[in-house]
Amino acid sequence: MLDRVTWFRQASFSWRDGERTIYVDPWNTPEDAPPADVILITHAHDDHYCLDDIVRLSREGAALVAPKDVAQELSGDVTTVAPDETHEVNGLRFRTVHAYNTREEALEFHPRANRWVGYVLELDGGSYYFAGDTDHAPELDQIRTDVAFVPVGGYYTMDVPEAAGLVQTIGPQLAVPMHYGFVVGSAGDGDAFRDAAAPVPVEVMTPVEAFHRP
Repeated sequence: MLDRVTWFRQASFSWRDGERTIYVDPWNTPEDAPPADVILITHAHDDHYCLDDIVRLSREGAALVAPKDVAQELSGDVTTVAPDETHEVNGLRFRTVHAYNTREEALEFHPRANRWVGYVLELDGGSYYFAGDTDHAPELDQIRTDVAFVPVGGYYTMDVPEAAGLVQTIGPQLAVPMHYGFVVGSAGDGDAFRDAAAPVPVEVMTPVEAFHRP
């Protein structure tokens, strides 16, 4: 289910098939990364919204998707989104979901009022949830997806136990940890998540860029 997916670092991913290339939160992608057909941004923080990457990857006219505060800074083919919407952009169908902090000590990082998002993408006959930066918000219990990419690094987002609880609640066919080993968390968080998320199957991907945090 991940054959077409590349993890660059943090929450930066691409999906490639014979017809299109899709990026979610591209950040520090390689200079020779293929141009995008669609770029989706979850929120305004620098490790998710990197304008240099967006400009380079969209040089051939990609469609851009972003929440309002990011979309208003972009130009070209831009679709503004908010939680709980359904869209089709350049042939890509997707739903937007909530992404915000619920822990008292983290509320200022990703406030619910910002209306930042995660995405559930319809790809190759399956559904792929890219959570963005979030805690286990109550709205997320309603997500149904085949694959769930969830942050596990803690501090700014869910940690391993909280992320495991989310995937156990929504029951994807496969869960993939992200957002660890670079800015927050450690390289071992992926393996810890695999253990904690049982019986949900987990695949720990290897990022293109080596982990920064042991």
